[in-house]
Amino acid sequence: MGIGTMILEIIAPLMESIAPMMPGVTFPKFFTLEMFQRSLLAAVMVAIVAGFLGSFLLIRNLALIGDGLAHVSFGGVAIGIVLGATSPLWYALVFSVTASILIFELQSREILTGDASIAIFLTGMLAFGLVVLRYSGVGITVEVESYLWGSLLLTSSQDLDLIASISIVSFVLLVIIRPVLLATTVDPLAAQVQGIPVRTIGQLFSVITAAVAVSMVQVVGTLLVTALLVTPAATAQLVGRSFRSCLIWTQIFGLSAVFLGLYFSAELDTGSGAMIALVAAVIFAIVAILKLSFKDFELALFELKLR
Repeated sequence: MGIGTMILEIIAPLMESIAPMMPGVTFPKFFTLEMFQRSLLAAVMVAIVAGFLGSFLLIRNLALIGDGLAHVSFGGVAIGIVLGATSPLWYALVFSVTASILIFELQSREILTGDASIAIFLTGMLAFGLVVLRYSGVGITVEVESYLWGSLLLTSSQDLDLIASISIVSFVLLVIIRPVLLATTVDPLAAQVQGIPVRTIGQLFSVITAAVAVSMVQVVGTLLVTALLVTPAATAQLVGRSFRSCLIWTQIFGLSAVFLGLYFSAELDTGSGAMIALVAAVIFAIVAILKLSFKDFELALFELKLR
């Protein structure tokens, strides 16, 4: 029994107890049926760790690396599907972690810029996955589409265990390296002078990003990873006054996108990954409009006082 299954067994009674309070006709099933419970638990864990990681990605100007590594993971998913693996996400993890290390080395050795290396791996490995699927005769099946666009209802016990393991380990590591990660972000040269292993921290952060990106594939798909990895963190920066407050707001916006996205996808019978991504974007738009309106109001009030 994996850690994800153990956590589900512990919280399943709580989920069942609050099911009657949930709105809708289909949405309450996420709290009562085991298949739906696995999906909900996976989505919540991914949203929490993705929000935490996304905040660091934004301040390090690496918003696109998560999206790029998610596309890379599709090459591993394709290999896993062709080989008949129980959980293709393991193959995706190997591909994504390897690519993250190579991208970091290309950047640190100044062989290629960050954007260029990400773009090459993104398009190359996505194309590799599609070619492998076509050449093997598998083609674009429902299972393949679930990894492209996300399909929580296809989350197996093995997938949940892998997602839970990645989420917990990644979150703990990020909490541990948070001070040095911030130091290397603000002034890497000064951090290196102080004896902080800047290169090692950078490599570890790249590996964590790759692992988290893979854990998100089942939830929102390889093509929509940015929805949970960047959008809630970007929304939080509009309202947060400090990095700590941004971390808190990121969790609020990320979990809101997950629950609202699952609710609307269940009731409207749409794809869960696409709906989560859409809700996250709508939340960002609403917060941005409110912030702009509030700024305009403050400016008008200030001008009125001057008169």
